[in-house]
Amino acid sequence: MPDRNRADPFRGYNFRVEFDGITRCAFREISGLTFEVDPVEYREGDEQYLHVRKLFGLRKFTNLQAKRGITTDLQLYKWYHEILRGGARLRDGAIILTNELQRDQLRWSFRNGFICKWEGPSLNATSNDVAIEMIEICVDRVELAATVQ
Repeated sequence: MPDRNRADPFRGYNFRVEFDGITRCAFREISGLTFEVDPVEYREGDEQYLHVRKLFGLRKFTNLQAKRGITTDLQLYKWYHEILRGGARLRDGAIILTNELQRDQLRWSFRNGFICKWEGPSLNATSNDVAIEMIEICVDRVELAATVQ
């Protein structure tokens, strides 16, 4: 008999992205949820054992990459344009993974984000693909929290 309390994995297509102050930002793909901690090797001068200890060092958070079909909605590009002019504010945001009923399950909250790269669509007259734009978002920190209701 199947276990009804089994925690099945979530589907990768049920997600949304939020930015403070941006009201419309649907994406078809987001990647870059990669976090690292640099090890720092350390050895005392009078250490009896011939090995180093490893301590945790700098924490690194990879830039987030978000892709979407390009439209006439220019909210994200206006934010990037403010950054180019040197007057944009840093924005907090989140990537939210939902279940099949669109209820929030996991939330990766990021702090002090800004668009550090905007890539326009590749255009090809012999294809009927959707024109995709990509933005890369630099972040200071990302934290994961379960939001099961």
